[in-house]
Amino acid sequence: MNLRLAGVCLAALALLCVAPVPVRAQAAPKYAVTVMPPGGPAPRLPDGHPDLSGHWLPNSAGQGVSGRDGVDPAARRQFDPKVTPELPPAFQPWAEAKIKAMTPVELELSKSSVNCMPRGLPAIWLQNPYSTVIVHTPAMMAQLYEVLNNWRLVYTDGRPVPKDPEPWFHGTSTTHWEGNTLVVDSSGFDERTYVMPTGWFHSDAMKVTERYTRPSKNYLIVEIMVDDPKVLMHPWKSAPRRWTLGNGEVYEFYCTNNRELDELGKLKEQESYGK
Repeated sequence: MNLRLAGVCLAALALLCVAPVPVRAQAAPKYAVTVMPPGGPAPRLPDGHPDLSGHWLPNSAGQGVSGRDGVDPAARRQFDPKVTPELPPAFQPWAEAKIKAMTPVELELSKSSVNCMPRGLPAIWLQNPYSTVIVHTPAMMAQLYEVLNNWRLVYTDGRPVPKDPEPWFHGTSTTHWEGNTLVVDSSGFDERTYVMPTGWFHSDAMKVTERYTRPSKNYLIVEIMVDDPKVLMHPWKSAPRRWTLGNGEVYEFYCTNNRELDELGKLKEQESYGK
């Protein structure tokens, strides 16, 4: 073997004998927007109960995150499905068959945003990507929704519920406190709303329970239970969804000049002719 070839072989053997260089663990990504800290203790009303007032955003960031880069995925969501999973609703067989039979056009037409209709309760808490302002006093909780500039008044002064209330989009409510949690029980709903934009409709027998907890200054936790014996096999309960305190603008949001509804109506007629 000539000296040049021998040198190459020795060099190769030397490379094989070198100890491997340990691979350093990659540093966690740095995000411009992260999960908002809880802040200090929750403010209190004069009667000692938590004050739920604030400009609340449906995420964990305390600011708008839609369409933005550099946002921690944990800051976009309201709950961690691995920690607090949210099970799907269990429908009565006839209701499940009705939903599965809906065409894509019918599903699109079931969305309140398409029909310029209020989302209603409980959808306003379950499928609302916009902010909500709450003004809370010992006698009343006013909820001002940015989406379609809707509003709702929940009286907390113990007034009785009418025996035969009008069917309203947000129902008619009674309230009571369980410790630091405000519990709102509502019934008497307009049947034109959908619980979720998946075709999940409801009957006139639907009852909704909302549980509001403010564990800290910056966090509002909202839990929803839907009891609809005509549509569901058993009551459905949401995960505890976190809303965070913001200080941004609340913009006008009206549904006007909606040509999409006309086009979807034409598609619906075409589907009917094809059946």
